[in-house]
Amino acid sequence: MLRILLSFTLMVSSLTAYAGEACRSTRSDELPKLLGFQLPIQGAIPGGWTSRLPDTVSMESATTPGDTPSVRIERAIEFGDYTSLLSCVLMDFAGKDLELRGRMRTEHVHGLAGLWLRQEASRDPVAFANMQDKKLEGTTEWTEYSVSLPRKPEGHSLSFGIYLSGTGKVWVSDLQLLVDGKPIWEAPAAEVPQTIFDTDTQFDQGSGITLQTLSGIQLDNLVTLGRVWGFLKYYHPAVRTGQRQWDYDLLRIMPAVLAAPDRTSGDEVLVGWIKSLGPVPACKPCGHLDTHALQRRPDLAWIGDEHTLGKTLSRDLRWIRDNNPGDSQFYLTMDPENFNPIFKNELRYESLQFPDPGFQLLALFRFWNMVQYWYPYRDVIGEDWGKVLEDSIPRLALAPDRAGYVREMMALIASVHDTHASLWSSLDARPPIGDCHLPVQLRFIRGEPVVTGPLDGDAGKTSGLQAADVITQLDGTPVSTLVKRWSPYYGASNQAALLRQIATTMTQGACGDTHIGVRRNGKDMELSTKRVMPADIDSDYVTHDLPGPTFRRLSPDVAYLKLSTAKAADAADYVKQAAGAKALIIDIRNYPSEFMVFALGSLLVQRETPFARFTGGDLSNPGAFHWTLPVSLTPAKPHFAGKIVILVDETSQSQSEYTSLAFRSVPGAIVVGSTTAGADGDISEIRLPGGLSTVFSGIGVFYPDKRPTQRVGIVPDVVVIPTLAGIRAGRDAVLEKALRLILGPKVPDAEIQKLYAGS
Repeated sequence: MLRILLSFTLMVSSLTAYAGEACRSTRSDELPKLLGFQLPIQGAIPGGWTSRLPDTVSMESATTPGDTPSVRIERAIEFGDYTSLLSCVLMDFAGKDLELRGRMRTEHVHGLAGLWLRQEASRDPVAFANMQDKKLEGTTEWTEYSVSLPRKPEGHSLSFGIYLSGTGKVWVSDLQLLVDGKPIWEAPAAEVPQTIFDTDTQFDQGSGITLQTLSGIQLDNLVTLGRVWGFLKYYHPAVRTGQRQWDYDLLRIMPAVLAAPDRTSGDEVLVGWIKSLGPVPACKPCGHLDTHALQRRPDLAWIGDEHTLGKTLSRDLRWIRDNNPGDSQFYLTMDPENFNPIFKNELRYESLQFPDPGFQLLALFRFWNMVQYWYPYRDVIGEDWGKVLEDSIPRLALAPDRAGYVREMMALIASVHDTHASLWSSLDARPPIGDCHLPVQLRFIRGEPVVTGPLDGDAGKTSGLQAADVITQLDGTPVSTLVKRWSPYYGASNQAALLRQIATTMTQGACGDTHIGVRRNGKDMELSTKRVMPADIDSDYVTHDLPGPTFRRLSPDVAYLKLSTAKAADAADYVKQAAGAKALIIDIRNYPSEFMVFALGSLLVQRETPFARFTGGDLSNPGAFHWTLPVSLTPAKPHFAGKIVILVDETSQSQSEYTSLAFRSVPGAIVVGSTTAGADGDISEIRLPGGLSTVFSGIGVFYPDKRPTQRVGIVPDVVVIPTLAGIRAGRDAVLEKALRLILGPKVPDAEIQKLYAGS
């Protein structure tokens, strides 16, 4: 489920990436025909629309009541991609409320389907709406749906369309684009807002920079350029207020930096560059750093290094820092509720042609500085972040093609060691690469990949693999060698999360026959089996909770609730059903289907109970982070008076970890299982040149006493690691331990197993 949600987040953020630069005016006579799918077809795509996977789109003219044209999206592959059909119009109209309506029907949809609507300012999102909450899935008849948004005054263009992530078919017909309830072309005319992105177009067709090698001097000067560019982006008043197309300013100055014969000359180029931005007046008042509840100061010691920067450049940077007016930021804002950065006005340059060293370095500098100034866990990355910049410059600058660029960006992002931070837009480029994989579930246990069972489908039953088989080799290469080779491309906060991710992808490769090494019952053997397409198997995100009902009484003394299907509205009912039990087991070896922290947590405590506190960035002092007050559970009725036992493992990530953190605060609660994925906090999306997208954990999440969770995870009070014998016998070691803690040591093992064996 976590992978679905992250993929969807990145999907909807990038939908407009394929709409093209030329949006129609709402005064165009073609607009009604575009919405009715009546413009001349371009291949299989209706005129005026684009799709990132056109092979999954087709026109049908007689599938709707009234025989109006409809478009169909059909997908057979569940993960790794999505299909969108999209178009856009200029916001050359006035009004308050925007709406996209359309009739839809579905057939065997397993995933996410619907309409979407998005406003952009300078090709950057300012508002978005979709049908995710409608949960349109399965098979449905023709029904009218709609999505709506309030019009934003800064809106430049309006993108809209249809999406299908997962498998199945969706048909759409009779689209309407409305303003205040009327067709959009009837709305009063208005001028389209202009920004620096509309007037500065010098590098729209590429940077023009070419590189074959990098000298030591060039590398040193590029390191300084990357640091200075990022500092000025967030501190210089001309940049932080949006007066400069700062990406293009980087591309303008880069040739001079590359041409500098020595470090001193490179520093002089930067001094002149800063001067060209205009004077920075002494500020009254200044945005001085508030040390109240300060968790971390900005990492700006480097600007005082006159040996590296030279006296003049160091002096100029210190002046800018000390005369920081503390006003808002053009390139980001802070979410007022969740405290995480929302990056804006960051263009994706989707049509970029590779290689382009200028834009490839821009991607590096953009991401590196976002982490440097706005990543709440910069102090626990575990890498020398300055050294990461230095090491990444030649790799990114000299990447020979798009594939090389994507691979190096993937490695850069993974170096943050945040399980949230993968190159989600390009997972198909992460090793191992291939369209097929073995139809079995794998899980690393004590460092080895173990078959825990077949995935649904006939292929899984005929693979030749058995539960508790340990895979030792893939096509002659030891698994340990492959894990070491692949690990640099996997964003993971800890080893548990790293191996969990590799377990889901490690058998990918070419479709058809493959040879693997297996250890079964202590004996090594070789097997010939087949990799199959995902369409042949059910590859849902693996959870380790019990199949079957959300809530059940395992015995008169034990109630069980799994959060993968729990509903917040039913929290009180779960507690009522658990009344009288000695203990409630809350299984979070999954991703919660809904946010349960307060809905359920309030029913577990009898007094105000702090369970977490956050850190958030400082717009006035980029790089600084401040503590918030603790977040608490407030008691409510009905109250569950029994013991709370929480089950977690490596599948518990993000919201799962936050939920575990909350429920652990209940007096006497016990956490059982193994270490979680170590990536808590709401995500912040990052857009990168070439149409790439990633995220990172955007807020710091800590225990109330300020103990960390990032990279640490939720460490159980009672550690339980499954065994091969237990897997072979179909036993749930974690749940059994929880039951043993509740019911006592004298209950026979056979009786313990019976409590859940029929699930």
